[in-house]
Amino acid sequence: MTASITSPPRRGGFTFKQFFVGHDRCGMKVSTDGILLGAWAPLPTTRRILDIGTGSGLLALMLAQRLSPDDAPFKIDAIDIDPDAVSQAQENCDASPWCHNLTVWLQDFLSWEPGPENKYGLVICNPPYFQHGKSYRDAQREKARDSRVLDHQVLLQRVEKLLTDEGLFSLILPVKEAEHFIDYAQRSGWMLAQRCWIQEHEGMSAKRLLLTWCLGSRSVEESRLVIRNQQGDYSREFQSLTKEFYLGH
Repeated sequence: MTASITSPPRRGGFTFKQFFVGHDRCGMKVSTDGILLGAWAPLPTTRRILDIGTGSGLLALMLAQRLSPDDAPFKIDAIDIDPDAVSQAQENCDASPWCHNLTVWLQDFLSWEPGPENKYGLVICNPPYFQHGKSYRDAQREKARDSRVLDHQVLLQRVEKLLTDEGLFSLILPVKEAEHFIDYAQRSGWMLAQRCWIQEHEGMSAKRLLLTWCLGSRSVEESRLVIRNQQGDYSREFQSLTKEFYLGH
């Protein structure tokens, strides 16, 4: 899903209410998927966040905005293996009001070691999901979208080592891929904490799932969100979720 936002005054990206996201050098552009995840993911009690595969830095910036009204300090690490994406994410973060809270790293997640004293209250990821791979003309986009680059099983194993005891892991996946992900995660000891079914249009079946996982026992919070109503306008629920970010909401 591609984001539809009021045309920004700056080119090569999107202007949100409190920050600009340039994405012309990234394999993955600003998308509705990313915006939904950034607006929906729960804020952690331990105010350290890791954004895996940050791309343009969108998720890191959205979470920084959501954390910033509180005066308590917070720290967000954003990592990616693409040098161009890291360069652009760094520019986006440096130009934001939260530049001192955000650190962008050119780093492979498989070798990311922040240290035991620096575990995260939230790990967030808009992960690759084309499990069987597809042929893209754009190799940068292929790397960003193909799960052969970051296997979902390995993703879960690595995230488990990085979370605090009460830590959370949030991501978005197409429904079909989410079913496989849920099955493996539950067999591996993860507990589903939140699940939100995303319908692109009213009356259509859900195409995406927003998921939050934890390693402790808890009941699942289930919800459903329709992006556009029958008239083709953004739904009240979608506008309420994204009102702090979209221009015109």
